[in-house]
Amino acid sequence: MFRLIGYFFGIGAVLFLIVAAGVAWYLGDITKDLPDYEVLNSYEPPVTTRMHASDGELMAEYASQRRLYLPIQAIPDRVKAAFISAEDKNFYTHPGVDPVGLFRAVVVNIQNLGSGRRPVGASTITQQVAKNFLLSADQTISRKAKEAILSFRIEQAYSKDRILELYLNEIFFGMNSYGIAGAALTYFNKSVNELTIAETAYLAALPKAPSNYHPFRHTERALERRNWVIDRMVENGYVAAADGAEAKKQPLGVTPRSSGSYLFASEYFSEEVRRELLDRYGEKALYQGGLSVRTTLDPHLQVLARKALQHGLVNFDERRGYRGPVATVDVADDWGKAVSEIEPLRDVPEWKLGVVLAATGSDVEIGLRPEPQVSGAVGEERDTAVIRPEDMKWAFRLNREDKRGTVKTPDQVLSVGDVVYVEPREDDEGTMRYRLRQPPKVQGGLVAMDPHTGRVLAMVGGFSFAQSEFNRATQAMRQPGSSFKPFVYAAALDNGYTPASVIMDAPIEIVSGGDVWRPKNYGGGSAGPSTLRLGIEKSRNLMTVRLAKDMGMNLVAEYAERFGVYDHMLPVLAMSLGSGETTVLRMVSAYSVFANGGKQIKPSLIDRIQDRYGKTIFKHEERQCDACVATAWLGQDEPEVVDDREQVLDPMTAYQITSMMEGVVERGTAASKVNLGRPTAGKTGTTNEEKDAWFVGFTPDLVAGVFIGYDNPTPMGRGATGGALAAPVFNEFMNAAVEGTRPSDFRIPDGMKLIAINRTTGMEAYPGEPGTIMEAFKPGTGPSDIYSVIGMEDVATGEEILQQSPQASQAVTSGAGGLY
Repeated sequence: MFRLIGYFFGIGAVLFLIVAAGVAWYLGDITKDLPDYEVLNSYEPPVTTRMHASDGELMAEYASQRRLYLPIQAIPDRVKAAFISAEDKNFYTHPGVDPVGLFRAVVVNIQNLGSGRRPVGASTITQQVAKNFLLSADQTISRKAKEAILSFRIEQAYSKDRILELYLNEIFFGMNSYGIAGAALTYFNKSVNELTIAETAYLAALPKAPSNYHPFRHTERALERRNWVIDRMVENGYVAAADGAEAKKQPLGVTPRSSGSYLFASEYFSEEVRRELLDRYGEKALYQGGLSVRTTLDPHLQVLARKALQHGLVNFDERRGYRGPVATVDVADDWGKAVSEIEPLRDVPEWKLGVVLAATGSDVEIGLRPEPQVSGAVGEERDTAVIRPEDMKWAFRLNREDKRGTVKTPDQVLSVGDVVYVEPREDDEGTMRYRLRQPPKVQGGLVAMDPHTGRVLAMVGGFSFAQSEFNRATQAMRQPGSSFKPFVYAAALDNGYTPASVIMDAPIEIVSGGDVWRPKNYGGGSAGPSTLRLGIEKSRNLMTVRLAKDMGMNLVAEYAERFGVYDHMLPVLAMSLGSGETTVLRMVSAYSVFANGGKQIKPSLIDRIQDRYGKTIFKHEERQCDACVATAWLGQDEPEVVDDREQVLDPMTAYQITSMMEGVVERGTAASKVNLGRPTAGKTGTTNEEKDAWFVGFTPDLVAGVFIGYDNPTPMGRGATGGALAAPVFNEFMNAAVEGTRPSDFRIPDGMKLIAINRTTGMEAYPGEPGTIMEAFKPGTGPSDIYSVIGMEDVATGEEILQQSPQASQAVTSGAGGLY
C-alpha cells in the first residue's frame, strides 16, 4: 500500500515538475519581449490646450483628447473612493493581482457558461494601467499573463498613489473625454472638487463601457450602474448609508459642455490665436501639448467692439432693403420640428429664428424655434409671437432677386413658411416686441490696441463667426484709401516740410508709359493753395499726390514699410492715395506709432504661453527690468523698465501728425461723426466707388480701426464713405470703451513751439487776426515769411490759382516764375 502511494507520489512529482518547467519556460518566453514599464516615469499623455483672456477667463480649448492632467494630491478622496469601489476594492492591499477577485470571477464565469453573457473580468486597477499603457486590448491568455507579470513589477516600482494617478488621468470616459478632470468638465461642466456623490459615482461607472451607459441613449442603464457604484461606496464605508440613499434619488444631471469658444464674442480672436499657435508650435503641441495661453483680450472691450460693429453693419444693410428669408419650410405638420432643423447663428444669441405662420396686412404671426434640450432633442414648447408693421418697416423696401421696389403691408414682405430672424426686446411699457432682422451682407473688421505695448485688446472679424469664419481684421487685404495719407504727411514732416507748408490743390495729370492718370478729390472740385493741415483735415487727394511727387515715392514707400503698413510698397504715385492693400490690424499698429510718440510696435494677441509644467515658453513683453525681482524694499529707487524699442518716427513729427488728425475729428471729414469729449485724433478713408470705408483713430491710450465693405469688393453706394460708415462705429465703440476713465491730453514733446498761423496761407498770424490756428513747429522751423506754394509747376498762371482759391489773393506775390 505504501509502495503504491509512493509510486503515485513520484509520478505526481514528476508531472508537477514537468508542468512547472513548462510554465517557467512559457513565462520566461513571454517576458523576453515585455514592454519596459519604466516608461511610466516619463508619462506625458495628450493634454488639452487652454486659452484664457487677459483677466483669466477661459476662452477656448483645443484637444485631440479632452484631458487635463491632475496629480493625485489634487484628486478628492471621494473621487478615489468611487473608482476603487467600482473597479478594485482591494487596490491598496493586493500586490498587483487580486487572487480573491480572480477566484470570484472564475466561479461566476463557470456559472454563466451557456448563458450567452459576457465573461466577467477580474483586472485590478494596476492591471488596467499595464494594459492601457503597455499592452494591447487583445483577449488572449498570453496578453493576460503579460498583464499580470507587469502588474507585479509596476507595484514594486511605483507607489499605490502613483498607479492610481496614472489610471485616473488615462482612462476614457466617452464623449472624447479622457481622465477624471476632463470627464468632470465634459459631463457636468465642473471641476472634480465640485462633484457630488451621485456625479462622482456616474463617472466611476463609465470606464467599464462608456457607450453602454450613455446619459441620453441609455439613461436607465446608466442610472442602474451609477446606483450600483453608490451601493459599493456605502458597503466599503466611504459614504454614509443616508447620503448614499439620497444620492441614488438624484437624476443623472448631465449637462454636456460644448467645445470651441466659451467666452462670449471671442470667436474671431480665439481663432486668430489658434492659427498663431499652430504656426508657432505645430499641430501636435496645440492639440496634445497642454499649453496654457494667456491672451491680450479684454472681455469687456471685446463685447463693446462686437456690438458697435454689428450696429454699423446692420444699419447699413437694412437701408438697402430686405433680401428674403433665411429658408422656407412646410408648416403643415409640426412647424417646431421643421424650424429646429435650421441652425441659427450661435454667436448672435440676441436674435431668434422664427417661421411665419400667418401674414396679413396688419401683422405677422411667427412660431419661435424651440430651444433644444440638453440631449439635443427638439423641445416640446411651441411659442409664438407677432411682428408689428412698425417693427419691420425697413423691410418694406424689397431688394430680393425676384422682387424689388417698395411695398406697404407686412404680407407683401413675408409669406407662410418663411424662416426669418427676429430680435425680442421690451418696449418702454414692458411689452415684448419682435423686430424683423436679417444677417447683413456687408462685412467689416474692428481692432482695438494699446498703443504703448501693442497688445490687441479687442478684435472683431465680421458680423458673425458662425456666418463666416473669415477674419476681415487680419485676413482681408483691402485698400486703406485716404487713411493711408498720414504716412505720406509724416514722411514730409520728417523731411523739411511743416504743417503750415502750402501745397497746390488743383487738377493734375500724371503721364506714365503713355497712360494719363487724372486723380480727383472726393466730390470733385479743388481749393487752390492749402496748408498740409487742411490737406489732411479735408482729405485732399490732389494735394497728397503733389506732395508725394515733390518728395519722391521712394521716401513714401520707405515710411510705409517702416510703419508696417506694407511689406513691399510699389513706389508709384497712386499708392500715396492708399491704393495698395493691407489689413485693419496693420493699420491700427501703424497708427499706434503716432499715438505713442514714434516707438516701434509689435502687435500681439498673446501675453504669455506656458507648457504643461508651467514653464514660460513665450512672452510678449520684451522690455527689461532687472530690479523688478526684488523681494523687499531696502531703500532702493523704484525699478525702471528699460524701453529699448526702436524709435521709428521723430516724437515731434508724431505729435504734429496727431495734432493735424485732431483737426480731422474737429473740423474735417470726421467732424460731427466722432465726439468722445476728450482729445481724439483719426483719419477717414474711402476708396474708389466706395468699395472700402475706413476710420482709424486714437486717444492717448487706445487706438482703434474700423473697416466696412463687401467681401467681394463692390460699390456700396454714393455717400458710403469712411466718415459716414466707419467713423460712427469707431465713435460708438470708443465712447463706451473710455467711459469712466479720466481724459488725458496728447503729450507735447519738449522743445516744440506752438505758433499762431493763418489757417489759409500758413503764414504767422498777427494778433487778433481772424481764421488763425495754433500750429506745432519743431525747433529751427516756423511759418514761412514769404507765401510759397508747392506744386506750382503743374499750374500755368496765378489767375488759375485765384480761380481755385480767391481767398488766397491777399497773400499772392507775383514775380519771375509765377506765384510763391
